[in-house]
Formats: sequence, structure tokens, C-alpha cells
Amino acid sequence: MAQLDPKTINKIVLAYSGGLDTSIIARWLQETYDAEVITFTADIGQGEEVEPARAKAEAMGIKHIHIEDLREEFARDYVFPMFRANAIYEGEYLLGTSIARPLIAKRLVEIAKEHNADAISHGATGKGNDQVRFELGAVALSPDVVTIAPWREWDLSSRESLMEYAKEHNIAIDYAGNKKKSPYSMDANLLHISYEGGILEDPYAEAEDDMWRWSVSPEAAPDEAQYLELEYEKGDIVAIDGEALKPYEVMIKLNEMGGKHGIGRLDIVENRYVGMKSRGCYETPAGTIMLKAHRGIESLTLDREAAHLKDELMPRYAKTIYNGYWFSPERMMLQALIDKSQEYVNGTVRLKLYKGAVSVVGRKSDDSLFDEKIATFEDDAGAYDQKDAEGFIRLNGLRLAIEASRGRDLSK
Repeated sequence: MAQLDPKTINKIVLAYSGGLDTSIIARWLQETYDAEVITFTADIGQGEEVEPARAKAEAMGIKHIHIEDLREEFARDYVFPMFRANAIYEGEYLLGTSIARPLIAKRLVEIAKEHNADAISHGATGKGNDQVRFELGAVALSPDVVTIAPWREWDLSSRESLMEYAKEHNIAIDYAGNKKKSPYSMDANLLHISYEGGILEDPYAEAEDDMWRWSVSPEAAPDEAQYLELEYEKGDIVAIDGEALKPYEVMIKLNEMGGKHGIGRLDIVENRYVGMKSRGCYETPAGTIMLKAHRGIESLTLDREAAHLKDELMPRYAKTIYNGYWFSPERMMLQALIDKSQEYVNGTVRLKLYKGAVSVVGRKSDDSLFDEKIATFEDDAGAYDQKDAEGFIRLNGLRLAIEASRGRDLSK
């Protein structure tokens, strides 16, 4: 990774949301480095208009403004491959923020090359995981990239100091005087919305119900269950209730369905890569449904040992993504194995959504490994000889019998 020499910085590409932090960063970069700032704003399904970022950037004299709809690429090339692995971090977190950062880093590097820029910049703080994810992703794609992380350089250490800076430099912030502004630090995309800060910094304090944006509380969800069918091809959802959809359309629809029924809320304390514990709340309606459904179709179509191997490797795969190594040889190796396992993961899963819960209530596939003739409790017409189990048990118990015969007490 290249070292930072302020004298050589003439153009900087900034990951720009149009919010308080990145608006201030844009001005700070202009003044601190006497450089041209180029902004990049990605629409990855955050549910808010991204075009207003253009006017804000123009107001600061920025000439080159990139605003891109990346929802389909995000869903198709990042979220869907991750869900083929049933990836989940520390048993609960569906990696909503983690999986969005590689794509943003990729486009930052590409735009920097287009403009022959000297550096890229982001608004991630020095305490979080995102700085690691952005910068590891960037250096993996462009080894000589120079990254400027203002939160690790400047002396603006509080929300109040940021607001004062904005006032002094005539930076228009929509919510600067809005008393209804959310007290939480939030990040949203097609997969989830996250909440941190405010009362959530006390891990014993219950999140306020009006904090949640995408879902009703399970108590307020409809009293009647909703059923739906997801159709799979090679481990990916291709249709909902018979309607063919693109990956990002699948996620939009499942977020709506799941949110309506109070599905996908999560409150956890996680271990950040930088070393500290952090309490966060997440809404992941589509992801919660997708995980349950994918395991449902795999239960029918995936060989036992292949399924168990995937489950053994999944925590490593999830940690790889969480820690920012999407663009790494180990993730690519794991992905190749995962994608190979999905060759016959085809078919339909029927789900029931009710009061915060999603249940698999049916599954079918032309590639099913479920053999009714063998599995039946009724007469199987000789498809399975139950006497074979006697030798199977005897051989598998042989080592245990030998230990016991030597006087070793295996009950302790």
C-alpha cells in the first residue's frame, strides 16, 4: 500500500453519501490537500434518493460527480453468492454492511483510474470495521492505491465539532436543525439497515420500538399468516410465487413481505475486527427469509457430507467477509467450492411468514435426494434391508467396545 505524501495529492475520489460526515470530508479534503475532489455515490438499495447528493456536491464546487445505480450488481455478484454459503457471522449477523463494502471499494478504485486520481477517501471512523473493508478491498484491486481516512487525521472528534465545522464553512446539512433526526448511526442497503449509537451504547437498554424503519413489531404484525413460494436455480432465487425476478427485485419484494410480518429484527453484541465489542441492531427481512429458504432447498438436494462440509467452512467464509477479505485468494477458493455444491440446488421452497417468524412448510425438486421408497415407515418392498443396520452399528461401535474392554470409563 502506497504511503501518503500530501504534496503529490492533486485529485481525490471520495465515497460520498451527501450526509453530514462526507459533506464535511469533501470540504476538508479540498482545504487540507488543496486538491480536486471527485465524488462517488452508490445506490445499493438504501431506500433513499441519491440524486440530492449531486446538488450538495455541486454547491461545494465539485465538477466530477458520479452517481450510480449498483443494486443489481450488488445483489447478483455479492449478496447472492454469499447466501449460497448460508453465511452468518457469530451465529446471528447476516453481514449486511460487510458485503456492501467490497463493491464500493471496487468502484472507488475504478473511478480513480478513470480520472487518473492520486488517492481515494472514505468516511469510515478509526474505530470501526468499514475502514478495514474499504482499504483492504482497494489495495487488493490496486496495490499502489493511496487512501485518505479523515477520521484518522483530523481533530473533529464529536458530532458538535462537525456541526460547527459545517456552520463555519457554509455546508448545507438538511437535518442540521431537525430535532426529529434519528439519534442512531444508520447504514442501509438492499440486504439490511443497521443501527448503532444513542441508547444502544448501553447493551442492557432495549431498543426503542420507533427506531425500526423497515419492519413492524411482531406483536403488530398481521394475525393471518402469508404463504409464498421461492424457486431456485443453482442455489439462487429466480422467482417468487411464479414471477421471474432479477436478484435485486427478489430482495426488494422479500424485504416488503418480511417487514410486513415483523421478520428480520436482530439485537446483538458483536466482535469487531479491530478488537472491540460493539452493540448493534439490524433489520434484515429479505436475508432472514433467504437463509431459511436456502437451507430448506439444500436439505432436499445436497448430499449429506457436502452439506456438512459447507457448514464446517461457513464460519470461516463469514469471518473472511466480515473482516474485509472479499477480494482474497481464500474467499475465491471457498467460493469455488460453494458454487460447485450448488449445481443441483434447484427446486421450490414453500414458506410461511407469521408474527416475526419464517418457517419452511414444503420443498420439492426434480433433483431431490429424498427417496420415499427408502424413507417410508410403511412397507418399502425391500428397498432397504433393516438387518444391514446391525453390522453398521457393530463396526461403528467397535472402537468404543475396545476402550471399554480396557477399563476406560467413557462416562466421565
